[in-house]
Amino acid sequence: MASLLFRLGSLAARRAWLVIVSWVVILGIGVGSFLAFAGTLGNSFDIPGTASGAVTDELAETLPDTAGGTGTVVYRTEDGQAFTPEQQQDISALATSAGDLPGVASVVDPFAVTQQRADQAAQLASGDDQITAGRAQLDAAQQQLDAGRAQLEAGQQQLTAARQQAEAAGAPAAQLAPLDAQQTQLDQQTAALQEQQATVDASRAQLDSGAEQAELGRTLLGLTDGIGVVSEDGSTAIVNISFTDPRLELSEETKEEAIAHFQDAPVAGTSVDFATDLAQGVPEIFGIGEVVGLLFAAIVLIVMLGTVIAASLPIVTAVVGVGVGVTASLAFSGVVDMASVTPVLGVMLGLAVGIDYSLFIVNRHRKQMLQGTGVRESIGLATGTSGTAVVFAGSTVIVALLALNVTGVPFLGLMGTVGAVCVAVAVLVAITLTPAVLGLAGTRVLRKRDRAAVGHERHPHQAAKALAPMSNLRAVLTVVGTVVALLVIAIPSLSLRLGLPDGSSEPSGSTSERAFSTVADEFGEGANGPLLVVADVPAGLADDDLLATQVDVAQTLHDLDDVVAVAPVANTDDNTVLAFQVLPEEGPNSASTEQLVQDIRALPELDGGISLGVAGQAATNIDISEALAAVLPLYLLVVVGLSLLILIVVFRSILLPLIATGGFVLSLFATYGLIVAVFQFGWGASLIGLESPGPILSFLPVILVGILFGLAMDYQLFLASGMREAYVHGASARLAVVQGFRAGRAVVTAAALIMVSVFGGFIFSESTIIRSIGFGLAFGVLLDAFVVRMLLMPALMHLLGRSAWWLPRWLDRILPDVDIEGAALERTHPGAADPATADALPEGLPADGGHGAHAAPPTSTTIQAETAAAPRD
Repeated sequence: MASLLFRLGSLAARRAWLVIVSWVVILGIGVGSFLAFAGTLGNSFDIPGTASGAVTDELAETLPDTAGGTGTVVYRTEDGQAFTPEQQQDISALATSAGDLPGVASVVDPFAVTQQRADQAAQLASGDDQITAGRAQLDAAQQQLDAGRAQLEAGQQQLTAARQQAEAAGAPAAQLAPLDAQQTQLDQQTAALQEQQATVDASRAQLDSGAEQAELGRTLLGLTDGIGVVSEDGSTAIVNISFTDPRLELSEETKEEAIAHFQDAPVAGTSVDFATDLAQGVPEIFGIGEVVGLLFAAIVLIVMLGTVIAASLPIVTAVVGVGVGVTASLAFSGVVDMASVTPVLGVMLGLAVGIDYSLFIVNRHRKQMLQGTGVRESIGLATGTSGTAVVFAGSTVIVALLALNVTGVPFLGLMGTVGAVCVAVAVLVAITLTPAVLGLAGTRVLRKRDRAAVGHERHPHQAAKALAPMSNLRAVLTVVGTVVALLVIAIPSLSLRLGLPDGSSEPSGSTSERAFSTVADEFGEGANGPLLVVADVPAGLADDDLLATQVDVAQTLHDLDDVVAVAPVANTDDNTVLAFQVLPEEGPNSASTEQLVQDIRALPELDGGISLGVAGQAATNIDISEALAAVLPLYLLVVVGLSLLILIVVFRSILLPLIATGGFVLSLFATYGLIVAVFQFGWGASLIGLESPGPILSFLPVILVGILFGLAMDYQLFLASGMREAYVHGASARLAVVQGFRAGRAVVTAAALIMVSVFGGFIFSESTIIRSIGFGLAFGVLLDAFVVRMLLMPALMHLLGRSAWWLPRWLDRILPDVDIEGAALERTHPGAADPATADALPEGLPADGGHGAHAAPPTSTTIQAETAAAPRD
């Protein structure tokens, strides 16, 4: 690898303009592909196979009108007074005409709905009056019937007595005939009375049924109390739009047309805002915060490298790499669903690692030139040595990011893939474009006084004489102090709650933030995230039983904690599927709403085998968060296993990979603790302009694992490789720790500061999603680089002594020789020895370890033999 990269770097330096033009062409192709094929970025996150997704799919089949995406338009009067009749008329007209927009299924006129509810209440009241009047009429009719029945019974008694007297007197049949006629007439009157009684009874039964239905209607109307689209003071109204396409398939063009429909026809004396379902902002891919981060990175580079030319090279090459990687990725956004945060993540990673990887090569090149190596020779050597480490470090980051695909979460896998593409481009730029630009720059990467000192005799061992291992007490105190500090910082992570952004996370003063706040203030927090509950009725229902079942289900839901109101919204023709809207007490990201979703899902089957399912924004957010929380341990296990394997192969050690991985886990959970403290608890949130603390972005913990792992291994690689190199060259194990740390601390410090500044620039993004990712990456790098790699690792390795490099002989024989230090190249090109490491070697020991320029490289077996002969703690 080192020899191949040496030839590649040398070729790039000789054919500098060809390489530069080639990258310009590649960048042009990327930009052209982006302009020709890029699609629209979205803000929706979805995971297949969730419970809420199953409910949504069922609705799409059975009640398609309820399965489409929705949009919320919020009107307010500017003077805070109730809408005037003219304003109501104008808003109603806009709502009605919006129903004709492409992709719109229906639009709710808030004033018509409010009037309908008032009419229903009036009808119920009128029905009560009618029922009361009907009962009075029936009672009067019953009284008449009872009086008639009494008269008939009295007549029957008289007739019966007359017949008995006539028969007792032996009256002939002719005298009995009139009595028979009277009996016939009496029987007819009795039959007529019975018919009238049956009529009254039927009317009373019908009236009782109507009264029962009215009572059910009154109960159902009462259960809906709290769900409204016009505020109590009449100053705010909500226009709800239902689209034909599902939420995840709803195009931005459809949303924009809906927004334009209401914006282009302003209603005098009112203001209009749009909720996140219509107007969620797409974050800038590159904003002012990133510019500030780059400026800070430039300052760090100038301080370290000493010249503007040398400092500008890593930034220029990183920008080219980001341009290629991001535009190439965006070109595929027309064929895959890509979240707006995905390319921003690519920019973050591309800039950070692009600057760092180029810096490693530029820094090595400058040091070699100061030792007297020629420009082109030095470029080739720097590419072969530091370039090898860059390729290996970049490969580690790429593998970690691609491993996000094992989570089974599509949008997360796509983020990892785009990030991996940007890192891969950064590696290619570092080993090709950086050598080409260095070839053009020549000796101008050195300061004038450094150019004058090139080739002069140096006395590196004078500095080495002053080096000594740290004391055991200092090492113990360092280990205890850093571990305790990281554990304390990690404590808030125990309260980690995951969620997805809602309107409160939008930039302050934006239309979606105003809409969210207005709805919460006027209609309750739960109105920003109502739940959609579906009741499955296996046997179906007769139409006469529909209302009673709706009341039973609604009452069951209303009896749950933190429910404000419940309303039926739709049912299938055969009444096998009933849909209800449930208004929670708090917003979609609140703990109480999350518990409410769990409570609904935990309800047993209702009478008739009715089962309930939950959909809606809150349920979807909860399902996504739970799914991501479930894959986090698996992904962390994969990354930790990968870390152990890579470090064992690279450093040919067992204990070093264990402590390095343990340090990464410590810094990771400390980073989680900081994120929870700021973004969830709100501690110090005002310092970064965060106004509404809430749950942590659901996919942030998983993303941080992949990215921070790769970056942590970068720093571990550049620091521990110097320690290993010093150890195999003859330094004692504990002295090698000091020498290796000294060799790599400057470039790792600069690289970490650059990453912190680049990531930190995103902390001040208007998007909470980008802000939280930038915060997590910036402080994750800060903790891992400066606390774990520069404090904890050296102290632990000092305490372990030569045990840090122990490796079983059988494992040593089967492991491949990775040679990330470029030892093979150093043997054929003595000028390739790392000047910093050479400076740190003990006096009298040459940079090749005393084995000669062409001796075989030292292996772990050699180390073990040397250790057995003379302990080197």
